[in-house]
Amino acid sequence: MTEWLEALRAARGREPVALVTILSTEGSSPRAAGTRMTVTASDAAGTIGGGALELRATEQARAILAQPPGGWRVQDWPLGPLLGQCCGGQVRLLVEHVDPDPTRWDWTDHVARGEPVVAFFAGEAAPIHRVPAEHAEAGVQPPAPPRGPKPGEGTTFIEPDDRRAHRALMMFGAGHVGVAIAQRLPRLPFRLSWFDTRANRGFPGVSVQEEDALIACVADAEAGAAVLIFTHDHGLDYRLAAAALRSQAGFVGLIGSATKRARFLSRLAADGIDTARLTCPIGLAGIADKHPDVIAISVIAQLLTLDQNA
Repeated sequence: MTEWLEALRAARGREPVALVTILSTEGSSPRAAGTRMTVTASDAAGTIGGGALELRATEQARAILAQPPGGWRVQDWPLGPLLGQCCGGQVRLLVEHVDPDPTRWDWTDHVARGEPVVAFFAGEAAPIHRVPAEHAEAGVQPPAPPRGPKPGEGTTFIEPDDRRAHRALMMFGAGHVGVAIAQRLPRLPFRLSWFDTRANRGFPGVSVQEEDALIACVADAEAGAAVLIFTHDHGLDYRLAAAALRSQAGFVGLIGSATKRARFLSRLAADGIDTARLTCPIGLAGIADKHPDVIAISVIAQLLTLDQNA
């Protein structure tokens, strides 16, 4: 769960909380549309970036906490002339005092599952109304850019959500490297699915399944997904790699030595499998240290270089 969403769900109903959303941007800006942060009277979680922009947005968020729950404002910020930032672009922010009413439909459940939500603006005096996207009428538009018209009564759009930019990551193996990677992922743009065949691993989030089930999972990888393979069994590693290379995965990473790489490439070629997407060994070139924590950081850095639109 992203930091802003975790903080919003923790604070809602316990203390007043404001949500700041970058609706849209033009030109150079510190963060993209959909980036969010939550603000309470004494704390903040997440970041919209930009130093001066975030400082002013935090001030505005705390000011709106003095207003009744459900209140909101849309603000356009020219980063250069108004805030003195070198970016020079413009950012449109939505600042809202989140309604803590527990009887209302909790749209954050949908967002936590990565499902789109539609926002309805009923006017400045009314709270923003949200519904699941499947319940909205067709023709919902994205937010207008900062130089376009501000949302007003009757405006609807699917909320920008930075979670949808998170790459699906399928990780096979709950050994030392797998654990080291998983420990570093919660604040990074990945949606982790973690698998192992060994029931005694005992790490939170690991799905323990039989080998054939793991092969079926990786064969069904979504387009552009990253697959990391480092199980305790080289035979299973091969089956997973072969299935992943036949799937729609965008990146297939296999832990191993030069010898393991050569043997796998030869066997895959004999089986008629295109190995162009296979990366073995995994991690950034030039980092020789094989400590699990070092490998984990190297692999995550490698994944972050992948095209986010893949």
